[in-house]
Amino acid sequence: MTPSDFRRLALSFPETEERAHMDHPDFRIAGKIFATLGYPDDGWAMVKLTPVEQEMFVTAQPAVFNPSTGAWGRRGATSVRLKAARKPTLRRALEAAWRLAAPQQIRQQFDSTR
Repeated sequence: MTPSDFRRLALSFPETEERAHMDHPDFRIAGKIFATLGYPDDGWAMVKLTPVEQEMFVTAQPAVFNPSTGAWGRRGATSVRLKAARKPTLRRALEAAWRLAAPQQIRQQFDSTR
């Protein structure tokens, strides 16, 4: 997985837009950040999950996912090692993060088109 691949996947979800936060690209739905790219360096990204989802991803793929440091990590912010990630797994993580941030109406529209 490359940063460009991550960007493409994140932007594939409805009404997602790319902005910047603290000099890093971020991905938002309805103004809420659900993922960032390039932190702590170019080979990493972050997805915002619930703590339970985070535990599931970290347990299943510890070479790819780990909790971010500090309070953010305890609340579900999950670091992604891009080089070790595969598209299907990363798509599931991004979708979980997108769903957590997306308004109900947008989630329902997304589900009705699948």
